[in-house]
Formats: sequence, C-alpha cells, structure tokens
Amino acid sequence: MSRVWIYLFPALCALVLTGVHHVEGMELFTSSELEAVNGTDLRLKCTFKSTHPLSEERVSVSWSFRPLGKTTEESIFHYQNSAFPPKTGMFKGHAVWSGDIMKGDASITLQNVQLRFNGTYSCQVKNPPDIQGFVGEISLRVIEKAAEGQKYLINWARVADSLL
Repeated sequence: MSRVWIYLFPALCALVLTGVHHVEGMELFTSSELEAVNGTDLRLKCTFKSTHPLSEERVSVSWSFRPLGKTTEESIFHYQNSAFPPKTGMFKGHAVWSGDIMKGDASITLQNVQLRFNGTYSCQVKNPPDIQGFVGEISLRVIEKAAEGQKYLINWARVADSLL
C-alpha cells in the first residue's frame, strides 16, 4: 500500500500545483427564521461574500417564495443593475429593494406584511464567474398581533438583526 503512495503522491501534487480547477462560490448569510406582526414592515436580510470583485453590472439577485405546505416556488423579486420588483401577484407593492450590492447586501423589505406571507423565502446571488453557491433560506412566520412580551422580543430581534 505504501508503494502506491510513493507514486501517487507526486502525481497528485503535480496536478494541484499546475492549477487544477477548484470550485469557487458565493457565501450567503441569512437568518433561518423570522417572525413578523401582520401589517408591519420586515427586512429580509441576505448578505454575501464573493471570491471575485463586485460589480453592479454583473451581480444578480433573485428572491423567491414558497408558501407553507407547498412545494413550488414563485419568483418575487430580481435585481441586476437596478431593482425589478414584482408587477403582479401578492407581493406587488410589498417587496422593495433595501440592499447595497457593493457592500455585499442583497436584502429586500416586505412592506405591510400579510398573514398570507407565511412561508419560506430564498435568496440567490450570482457574481459571474462566481455562480456556485448556496441559496439562503428564511422561514417567515406572520402573526396576527404580538402579545406585550412578544413586542419587546420582536423589537430586540430586529435590533440584533440590524447589527449583524
């Protein structure tokens, strides 16, 4: 077995040193779960790091939504050099751009959150040639009205999220 390594190790080193392609990718950061009170505004924070320089022209952001209990997703927002909010559907007038590409921020804000917004939101960022990466997912729970103690916790959660 050790004789095999005597021949295999130099070959592997030669491949690595000659520039064998390595996988590059995006890193995405999102909260895994959020809670919002019906009728309030909520920022869906999605930040990213890329192995390539950022450019307003190259970076694209896509947001999609999957309702609770469903398997299909619908596109709700797109950004590439400018914001493309939804023109139809339940997120029309609700989803607005609140990110800053040059700072690695691909966030959107849901204005006047509705109970029907319960579900999973997915954020995907591409910065060619850096297109490999994960999709950030946020599970949102919309509640009718916060109890007094919950209001306090929700406000602190928003403060903590804004510091991240």
